Amino acid sequence: MSVWDDARLRLDGLPDGRGLNIAHEAVDRHVIRGHGDRLALRFLRRDGSVGDLSYRDLGRDSSRFANGLDALGICPGDVVATLLERVPELYVTAFGTLKARAVLCTLYAAFGPEPVRVRLAKGRVKVLVTTAAQYARKVEPVRRELPDLTSVIIIDGDPPPGTAGWQQLMSAASDRWSIPATSEDDPALIHFTSGTTGTPKAALHVHQAVVAHEATAVAVLALGPGDVFWCTADPGWVTGVSYGIVAPLVCGATGIVDEAGFEPERWYRILAEQRVSVWYTAPTAIRMLIKAGDTLPRRHDLRALRVAASVGEPLDAGAVLWGREALGQPFHDTWWQTETGAIMIANRPGEPIRPGAMGRPLAGVEAAVVTRHQDGEAVRIEPTEGSGELALRAGWPSMFRGYLGDDARYRAAFAGGFYLTGDLVRRDGDGWFWFVGRADDVIKSAGRLIGPIEVESVLLQHPAVAEAGVIGLPDPTVGEMLKAFVTLKDGIAGDAALGRDILAHARRRLGPATAPREVVFRPALPKTRSGKIMRRLLKARELGLPEGDLSTLEDEPAASSAPPEAKASS
Repeated sequence: MSVWDDARLRLDGLPDGRGLNIAHEAVDRHVIRGHGDRLALRFLRRDGSVGDLSYRDLGRDSSRFANGLDALGICPGDVVATLLERVPELYVTAFGTLKARAVLCTLYAAFGPEPVRVRLAKGRVKVLVTTAAQYARKVEPVRRELPDLTSVIIIDGDPPPGTAGWQQLMSAASDRWSIPATSEDDPALIHFTSGTTGTPKAALHVHQAVVAHEATAVAVLALGPGDVFWCTADPGWVTGVSYGIVAPLVCGATGIVDEAGFEPERWYRILAEQRVSVWYTAPTAIRMLIKAGDTLPRRHDLRALRVAASVGEPLDAGAVLWGREALGQPFHDTWWQTETGAIMIANRPGEPIRPGAMGRPLAGVEAAVVTRHQDGEAVRIEPTEGSGELALRAGWPSMFRGYLGDDARYRAAFAGGFYLTGDLVRRDGDGWFWFVGRADDVIKSAGRLIGPIEVESVLLQHPAVAEAGVIGLPDPTVGEMLKAFVTLKDGIAGDAALGRDILAHARRRLGPATAPREVVFRPALPKTRSGKIMRRLLKARELGLPEGDLSTLEDEPAASSAPPEAKASS
């Protein structure tokens, strides 16, 4: 029996057999079952105050919003977007949209005007919920270029001309709403990819995705009623929706929502004071916590924490083991993509962890290592035959159903009944999968394929290194030579001697053929706003090539504030 079959038995479905709707499973069914007073969401505000929403509160408010959408003439399949930080109105909008059978698209609030315009246009968004400041800076100047955008709802202050006010919309709406019959194949969610390898894509998901949200939250995160769950991902990204909005509430847990940004002392305080039992975060944040030292976690009582998991990019073995030493729990790495909609491969709680491994596929996920032929067909590779592209047998509940406006690109992602992920992996004889790199990132040197993750993981084992990114550069002898970019832990200065020591460390661990020839110290590495290192950008800057789409690039330190670059060569 697959995890999907188990999840379907735990879900209720709409009353009278009217189908499957994400909002009903996450909110309304708990109220119907008599759990309306249970705490659904706790908001930790920037000013230190706390705001709570019960399941009953969330049910009523989201029903008001669904009625408000109906009054605006929004129909099933129309797209409703948010451009908000982690505030209650975002979560109310999310479930109200799904109740109305409209399609939810959450946009990252830190996007600049052009990325916002592109996503609103590509998603053919009809309703946008945002703040007055966001509207004035990012939307109003380009609204004439967005003919599909018929309504803008402002959550704060007096609504500018051409917009409506949140309070007026909600106060005029009833808090009673009957979710219409919903097919599990009705569109529900649009997620934009993070753009690590090129222009972001808009992946469409359906209401059936809730089966995978529930199944993976139970099987991988061990979530259930009574748990206090903290997913640190921003809801502008797929993780922040699948596991920050939907999954914990489907499971009847309490979700912690931190409205402030990353700060090590604050994060440890949240874990301790909120008695967080399940924590889902990203490798970038974990490395920043490691960089902050081991003294901070010892100041806090973290005994409530029973599961710590990671998502976003591969987690090196050292970070996995650091979790056990500093937090009392190892980090369980998980693998999935925007396109998969939910966790597919993981180190599961209650099972042995292989530090540095992606994990093993969940029951119901058929994963294979394949190679692509020029005709587009995929052929399996046996475990002993080395690395290849990770492929998943199509048909899991949260599988994306299309790329908006790009049918050809969607069709090209499938071959022989498999979804081709674009990630290169190897599988060992025990069925564990190990990440090699994105197909676009793999380095070809002296006839060998070298995954940057393997090299970066070794660099991160050096006591001075906080972050690492590795690329291949043209070399007349071996084809490509490896160059490493690293950031250093607090209090450590980079100089030529340290660079030589890091290179020697890499040669000892990897051998001279796989180790970088050069290391460069940087104050920060270019990352997407979801925390993934943008190796393509490192390479483009080194070679003087066009940088391509930068809409998801995290703000970088100003040149004037950055320490001078240092480097060393072997």
